[in-house]
Amino acid sequence: MKNKSHIKKKFALVCSFLFLICSQALAGQKIHTVFFEGEENELHVYRINGTKPGKTLLIIGGIQGDEPGGFLAADFYADFMLEKGNLIVVPRANFPSILKKGRKINQDMNRKFLDDNISNYEARVVNVLKKLICESDSFLNLHEGSGIYSDKWENKNKNPNRFGQSIITDDSILKRGDLGEDIYLEEMAQKVIEKINQHIENKDLFFHFNNHKTNHPDSIHKEQLRSATYYAYHICKIPAFGIESAKFLPLEQKVRQHIYAINAFMEILDIIPQTPGIDLEKPEMQYMIISVNDSIPVVVEKMQRLKINKGDTIQIHNIVANYERGLSVDVIGLGNQFNDMKKKLIINESTRIEAKKDFYKCGSVFLDIDSKSVRQLTVTDSSDTPTLRYKLRINGQLKIVNNYEHVKIHRGDKLVIEDILAGSVDPSKYIVNFKGFVGNHQNNSGEDRGYVIDTAKGVLMERYSLNKKGRHYYVLTTLRGKKVGKIFIDIQPYAS
Repeated sequence: MKNKSHIKKKFALVCSFLFLICSQALAGQKIHTVFFEGEENELHVYRINGTKPGKTLLIIGGIQGDEPGGFLAADFYADFMLEKGNLIVVPRANFPSILKKGRKINQDMNRKFLDDNISNYEARVVNVLKKLICESDSFLNLHEGSGIYSDKWENKNKNPNRFGQSIITDDSILKRGDLGEDIYLEEMAQKVIEKINQHIENKDLFFHFNNHKTNHPDSIHKEQLRSATYYAYHICKIPAFGIESAKFLPLEQKVRQHIYAINAFMEILDIIPQTPGIDLEKPEMQYMIISVNDSIPVVVEKMQRLKINKGDTIQIHNIVANYERGLSVDVIGLGNQFNDMKKKLIINESTRIEAKKDFYKCGSVFLDIDSKSVRQLTVTDSSDTPTLRYKLRINGQLKIVNNYEHVKIHRGDKLVIEDILAGSVDPSKYIVNFKGFVGNHQNNSGEDRGYVIDTAKGVLMERYSLNKKGRHYYVLTTLRGKKVGKIFIDIQPYAS
């Protein structure tokens, strides 16, 4: 027995020694891990280790893609250097929903952390996030909430059912049992709220503590039982907080509020940073690196045109822009739903490649099918002609239409306004609006490119047709609010 006890002690000593060596080796390092690399839901995780040991704070942004204040704030911390403590930063937990500027794709990712057996990409991401949560000492989930939270009813936009301008917990105290001392979540949140409110002049926009009492019988927020913060609170037994800036505020203000909150929590946890500045400059692509038929890649600058042959295979290897993270490309009319980066695509028609930083369009290049056989790749500057041409698909068939032209289709046809083929102005700058059709009822921006308009399903509103009888419609193109073009859609009776 003595011998076994001695062996156990030696084993424990060796493990402690190895842990110390590993900890020292990681001190001051930044580790970037990519999960599901090359897939649409690629997940980037940044670990920043301080030169001195300390607690670990997990920061997650973009779990719901229509909340840019959170993921843009988280983005700053991926570049941090720390003197003490550690950060795990996941700026864009749900990149596909960010690209679509929507809350979800298949399911709300923040409702999949408990009692969910549906298999999809959200589930795979959540499994990674669960492990990261339980590796951490504390967790912040960055959000934007509707209205302004108030513990009493004031009006429809300021009441207990609203989330904006609040720090949310699942209870006021985290009881840890055998794991250690209880943690007073409300006390931590109130200290942070005091720090944030020092930077807010308008008292109506002050942050407040929002206790969801998630597990209480009388909770009005039972949906939070499946959230990331409740998983952290209930399963991992670590302090977890939802930071909710109000959706209606200017973007820079929302980002700053999240940063004030993160910095205050880092101070409480004694995580000492070397803080970078805040820079919210406009995203701008400089160039793309593209190969054709696996040849040596060429550099195609913003608004330039690459001439290729019909049937060539292209691959976009990289984008160079004034931001490093959150970049994607969309080969208009081809590829997948979210991100065509590094995908091999066969090009049979002239088209455009649009670059995005998150959901912000930041530049385009053109792919031109040459009528003559191209012997070598040619990159040219975009034409200066102001004439607009439209790329449509009618029942899947390509049709190129000139500005102010009439397009005849039959009732029951499916129409897609795929793109604008334009000159010196980036086509992403235009708004192309089919009058009488709404592509996205949740976010009706007036931009109708890319949606399938099924003329048999009653999706067109007759009152917007030119004759008020649902026969003649028009597509209006504007640039910076000014009308620059129009095409007419003439719907004939059902084809016999």
